[in-house]
Amino acid sequence: MSNAPLPDTGLLGASEKLGTLAAQHAAEADASRTLSPEIVDGLREAGFARHFVSARWGGREGTFGELTQGVLNVSRGCASTGWCASLLAASSRYAAHLPEAGHEELWGSSPDTCLVTGLVPMGKAEQVDGGHRVTGRWDYISGVDFADWALLCASIPGDPAPELRFFTLPRGSFEVLRTWDCAGMRATGSHTVIVDDVFVPAHLSFARADMEAGRSAWSTQPTHNIPFPAFGGLTFIAPAVGAAEGALKAAAAVLRGKRVLEATQVDLVRASAKIDTSRFLVEQNARVIDERTFAPALLARNQRNAAFAAEQVTEALSGLLSATGTRGMSESGALQRFWRDINAAASHVALRYDITRAAANYANALFEES
Repeated sequence: MSNAPLPDTGLLGASEKLGTLAAQHAAEADASRTLSPEIVDGLREAGFARHFVSARWGGREGTFGELTQGVLNVSRGCASTGWCASLLAASSRYAAHLPEAGHEELWGSSPDTCLVTGLVPMGKAEQVDGGHRVTGRWDYISGVDFADWALLCASIPGDPAPELRFFTLPRGSFEVLRTWDCAGMRATGSHTVIVDDVFVPAHLSFARADMEAGRSAWSTQPTHNIPFPAFGGLTFIAPAVGAAEGALKAAAAVLRGKRVLEATQVDLVRASAKIDTSRFLVEQNARVIDERTFAPALLARNQRNAAFAAEQVTEALSGLLSATGTRGMSESGALQRFWRDINAAASHVALRYDITRAAANYANALFEES
């Protein structure tokens, strides 16, 4: 595959600056369980929300390779900020499946509209004249504290099976319950969204099947026409890998100037290799998507890469804690926060071999090639 340099839309430089700022705010964000207004403004200004938005609305029409590097840059400073950056971009990409009138409503006045997504169909919808009425409760909606819109999946009764659709609702039409109490990724604000019989017009809805298959009837932009299995895991593993790189730096800082035994050096070096391996796999996934090589074997490999990288970064953090000992677990230090954040991120369902069928899909691809 090609190793051509990434196009520069400005995200890379902006994300490096945001990563530095996020690192300065990371301890406060972890303690308060929320991103500061300065960091939220930084996410918008860096261009994560507009990264996949069409140029006709002022968006960047960026690549997955550039986005991945941007997320890595931010996550090295603060995993929660990097997580929100990744999901902001992904949510705008999902919403691009809306009809043209939906594009205009979301981005007609600004390409930096912040959307959040509930991928799991936790709600119910009823078709009515001009659209649908939606009711439900969606858990774990990251970034909802500062979202302008929520994109939520719900089911519509049907025969022989219900239809799954996404519905886009503006802030003010849903309630937020502050339920997020996870030990890691505390500042993602992944709270619960409640919708009570809200009307959603037809132009703010689309079929989940179109997103899964990677077909958009309203946009020819390449990044708007990508099968979900190609990129689903990348959204969630990239922040974890960036955070692991930040953790490696934090561990080295703990050990700097100390007498380090050979066994400690081995722990540190093994952890660094696992982190590098994870980053290479994540970058490989991004190249597959940008080059639009959607052969079943490569889609299965992307799923495998994401799940395996999640394993590797959690193992790497265990090694870093072994290397740094009690000093690494100091609450005043960054390493223990990265450890909590990475373990929380790696538990996401999109990074599970069993739920994503990553193991079965890639094993079948190998059998077919043999």
